[in-house]
Amino acid sequence: MDSVRLLAVSKTFGPDAVVQAWRAGQDAFGENYIQEGVEKMLAVREQCPQALLQWHCIGPIQSNKTRLVATHFDWVQSVDRLKIAQRLSEQRPPEAPPLQVCLQVNVDGGANKAGVAPDALEALAEAVAPLPRLRLRGLMCIPEPAETWEAQVAVFQRARALFDRLNERGYGLDTLSMGMSENLPAAIAAGSTLVRVGRGVFGFRARKTTG
Repeated sequence: MDSVRLLAVSKTFGPDAVVQAWRAGQDAFGENYIQEGVEKMLAVREQCPQALLQWHCIGPIQSNKTRLVATHFDWVQSVDRLKIAQRLSEQRPPEAPPLQVCLQVNVDGGANKAGVAPDALEALAEAVAPLPRLRLRGLMCIPEPAETWEAQVAVFQRARALFDRLNERGYGLDTLSMGMSENLPAAIAAGSTLVRVGRGVFGFRARKTTG
């Protein structure tokens, strides 16, 4: 990949932190908690109406939250079920640009990780790609922690292989979202185009007790 973009993960940090990061040159932010994210967007917009920010939903989406996501976010990186994609497509406002979508893949089969299984990925991509009001852009993964550099790179290379396979099928994907503060060098070495960094941008976050 020719370049790697930074997504600043702002979950649990307030709008002031987002504004400060924007003033330092960051314009793309990721939120795991949907209601918190929407409230933050509105607060930032009130503080800095001139700020042109890009908001990514990177957390799990329940059916009762799809309208909020479809209405307020620019990107969704955590689509792993056709039902959620269909609801996002149906609920995206017609005056808004298409919602940019990544499919989340459980690349290493982690028991506690969301994502479509690798062997079901192509069927999901085939079903999501034609949905109106959505644009399929790529893949996202959050693998289980790996102790060595070699193990980290190997699991990210699996995601890259799935990404390349879909492009060989003609999907024209351009976004491979993988890598966080603790493993982003390995993700970049394996071909990530977008890294999701919270601690490296905002510092350590307060513990979230409710979703």
